[in-house]
Amino acid sequence: MTRPAVDDAEARSASMASQNHADRPSAPGQQPVSTAAGGGDSAPVVRYLLAVVRLALGWVFLWAFLDKAFGLGHDTTSAKAWIHGGSPTKGFLGSAAKGPFTGFYHSLAGTAFADVLFMVALLAIGAALMLGIGMWLAATAGAVLTVMMWSAVLPSASNPFMDEHLIYAAVLVVLACLGAGRTLGLGRAWVATPLVRRLPWLA
Repeated sequence: MTRPAVDDAEARSASMASQNHADRPSAPGQQPVSTAAGGGDSAPVVRYLLAVVRLALGWVFLWAFLDKAFGLGHDTTSAKAWIHGGSPTKGFLGSAAKGPFTGFYHSLAGTAFADVLFMVALLAIGAALMLGIGMWLAATAGAVLTVMMWSAVLPSASNPFMDEHLIYAAVLVVLACLGAGRTLGLGRAWVATPLVRRLPWLA
């Protein structure tokens, strides 16, 4: 007659143990089974997304160089190509520039110094971004160039102060900070070279 009481006590004890186990919180850093099963490491996705953004921006700069240098007919006709004696800065700085820095940019428009510096910057920034090397130099030069282009047309036509040039500058700095050249690029091999190890600012 006492056996059922023992069985009931054991059943109650097992039930309480099971409930306590179910209510016990997960250890720090440990995901519940349901979350872990459906989760995943997003780091590779982020790395590849940053690499795609880097390549896209690199192509923006590189295409601008190619079109202005060879007059590929998109924004620059063949007759106005740099290789045919055209000036890549005269049109924009000479006529489109406005705002508080108009005089400064008009003085640079069409000069050999401005043309060479502008074209070298476009080529170097575009190539560095496409290859994923020299990201800090590319980010710095690209940010300076895009901010100058922003300041040449103040105020912006579509916004009191913000336009895509400031977004480009910010994205370039973010890409350099996050080492975006190491995915789909030569950044990992580049930073391991003796030159970059001696001069980390070239990374």
